Amino acid sequence: MSMNWNDFNDAEQQTSFDLIPKGTLARVRMSIKPGGHDDIARGWTDGYATESFDTGSVYLAAEFVVLDGEYAKRKLWSNIGLHSPKGDTWANMGRTFIRAVLNSAYGVLPSDLSPDAQNVRRIASFAALDGIEFVARIDVEKDSKGENRNVIKLAIEPDHNDYAALMGVPSKVPSGGGSSGAPAQAAPAYAAPQRPTSTSKPAWAQ
Repeated sequence: MSMNWNDFNDAEQQTSFDLIPKGTLARVRMSIKPGGHDDIARGWTDGYATESFDTGSVYLAAEFVVLDGEYAKRKLWSNIGLHSPKGDTWANMGRTFIRAVLNSAYGVLPSDLSPDAQNVRRIASFAALDGIEFVARIDVEKDSKGENRNVIKLAIEPDHNDYAALMGVPSKVPSGGGSSGAPAQAAPAYAAPQRPTSTSKPAWAQ
């Protein structure tokens, strides 16, 4: 459809920039903005990691798009820690978050240690996280200017009561109640992540 450059009557109206309420659960798609930082010793050879020249920390610069509901198409940004010169806390938080993201994306209970579940939690490259869809909790924190902004720091896993409805899948929460625990039946064979597994650099980095 052709549009006149000087007629903006048919342009979409601005969406609200009000904060999404803290604690809102939503299905999101995560994209990783490649930062071009590689560290062969750590196995980071795909160009997805970003290094902060100010602090020396390394992280994944993640963008999240809300897929459904009242806040559909809203975007949020958060960093996922990979390394910090100050210690292991930053990296451990990042590993915990990525584990939960994989559980959420592929319907794996956090308590499931079966070979199939463990295979889902192994990735060949950070490319496996680029485009992944999962359920997240949206929170609010102060930015560098002291203003409130939405962030995502928690992935909602299949043992949460609201997970199944948000992902549109059968519930895995035991009928007897509780928020965690091993499945009542034998561990299911989880579908392997359908994400790029090549460890080669993306085209932009070659």
